[in-house]
Amino acid sequence: MKKLSKNYKKALEKIDKNKEYSLLEAINLVKEITFTKFDASVDLVIQLGVDPRKANQVVRGVVVLPHGTGKKIRVLALCSPDKEKEAIEAGAEYVGLDEYIEKIKNGWLDFEAVVATPNVMPKIGALGKILGPRGLMPNPKTGTVTQDIAKAIKDLKSGKIEFKTDKYGIVHSSIGKVSFPSEHLYENATELLSAIIKAKPTTTKGTYLKSIYLSSTMSPSIKVSTKSITNI
Repeated sequence: MKKLSKNYKKALEKIDKNKEYSLLEAINLVKEITFTKFDASVDLVIQLGVDPRKANQVVRGVVVLPHGTGKKIRVLALCSPDKEKEAIEAGAEYVGLDEYIEKIKNGWLDFEAVVATPNVMPKIGALGKILGPRGLMPNPKTGTVTQDIAKAIKDLKSGKIEFKTDKYGIVHSSIGKVSFPSEHLYENATELLSAIIKAKPTTTKGTYLKSIYLSSTMSPSIKVSTKSITNI
């Protein structure tokens, strides 16, 4: 069994395991119990009452967090030459097509997001096996395949994230950094939760938000009251 650090034990002592905290209480507490020397990410884990084995119960969507994620997002824009200037001006770190397709095939993955214009998708299709499992494949449903490539890049830079249930019906997502003011983390969290609630499948029965936990990198998790979320 892994030995717990002194800081982790101190953090555990501050959490009442028999209590379900309001979202804001949990945010304030996670800031208090985070002892990392780096600026830790703050994460939400949401267990949904869905059956992800059924295609019509997979919950997915995109949301722009009002205060961003605190992470630097390097964007690769795959487009034809007529769109390159637009992509560069919007802030994409890498812009082009054929040369980057070859680089990716050879193992290059130094980016966090990919956007593309519809006319180049036939060429990019070959990258599906590489980008797909990493959640990097451009997709019209998430707004990363579009003619308005500048907007797609700006959205990603400003905090646009994708959420999707895993095979257990759980959504994992970062909502910012511990250094963020509590109110910013709260607003990011409520924006995400609101989007998840709106994405509820019509075929779902019973309790939709089954459990919510908040934690930071290397901290214990804090149980959030689902009843405190109903008014979002």
